[in-house]
Amino acid sequence: MKKVIRKAASLIVIGCMTMAVSGCGNSSGRQVVVYNWGDYIDPEVNKMFTQETGIKVVYSDYANNEEMYSKVESGTVSYDVLFPSEYMIEKMINKDMLAKLDLSKIPNYEKIDERFKSLPYDPNNEYAVPYMWGTMGIVYNKTIVNEPVDSWNVMWDEKYAKQIFMYDSERDSIMVALKKLGYSMNTRDEKELEEAKAELIKQAPLVLAYVGDEGKNKMINGEAALMLAWAGDAMLMLSENPDLEYVIPKEGSNYFVDSMVIPKNAAHMEEAYEYINFLCRPDIAAKNAEYIGYSTPISEARELLPEEVKNSDVAYPSENITSDPLMEMFNDPSDIISVYNSIWTQVKSSS
Repeated sequence: MKKVIRKAASLIVIGCMTMAVSGCGNSSGRQVVVYNWGDYIDPEVNKMFTQETGIKVVYSDYANNEEMYSKVESGTVSYDVLFPSEYMIEKMINKDMLAKLDLSKIPNYEKIDERFKSLPYDPNNEYAVPYMWGTMGIVYNKTIVNEPVDSWNVMWDEKYAKQIFMYDSERDSIMVALKKLGYSMNTRDEKELEEAKAELIKQAPLVLAYVGDEGKNKMINGEAALMLAWAGDAMLMLSENPDLEYVIPKEGSNYFVDSMVIPKNAAHMEEAYEYINFLCRPDIAAKNAEYIGYSTPISEARELLPEEVKNSDVAYPSENITSDPLMEMFNDPSDIISVYNSIWTQVKSSS
């Protein structure tokens, strides 16, 4: 989805750092092949893992869940650890692509808060280990938007014509339209989806651009009034520009949990377990959360973060908000993906 704050190199291969490090040169030949979202880890963490274990980290990144899925499905590279979002985990489970986990090999799993376990996409905690979580909402510039912002309706307000950024993402944009209309973002009802399409086509002339990661800097620079945004990206934007605010609209939004999984055909299963366990260690989880801006599911790690981060309503909204029925997790849209594709094609062609 979602999660690039600073663009990482597309391929990083990290071995031992100095001749003094135990296991230097990776004499054991051990490695773990990791495929993650762009810049969704502090690079120092991979170095620390190699220093402590002697296991080389072969690391590459992807831009979205679909890119990751296509690469894994093709079998051109054998990966050991992936970081999918909830709906993609559901899809990969259904396709028998993931290994069932032996949690005894991930002792730090017990550090994860109970609220992030037994989630709908993995009710028996068999396949996924939560990594980061967050929400989606609106970032707005208080010097341009004078009225209170509490609804998705503001993204259709004509007085902000050509001052609105939407994500160049069919799933996220259709979610916004469905929520604005009071529908579930996981609806399969064709009438509701047609209404959402009509809303997005109506909005298109008001949109300055459908953006990716570049939208963050544009908002920081004051180039627009409003932007659809993930909370982790919002944390970065708000830290750089005090005129910006983040809000979760009253109609509800997306609440996501990205997790670590092991593909069924992983070549380095034991190393994958060691890597996942390392990332669940509170000090490491805190280091990652501080670097990337998203929220750790480990309370012990949260307590290690700076006061302004761990007490932020943007990064850590109250459990009352995330447990609201209007806050939903995406489920697998495979059965209606052609409908989504058609909607998005028509929306983009109308802009």
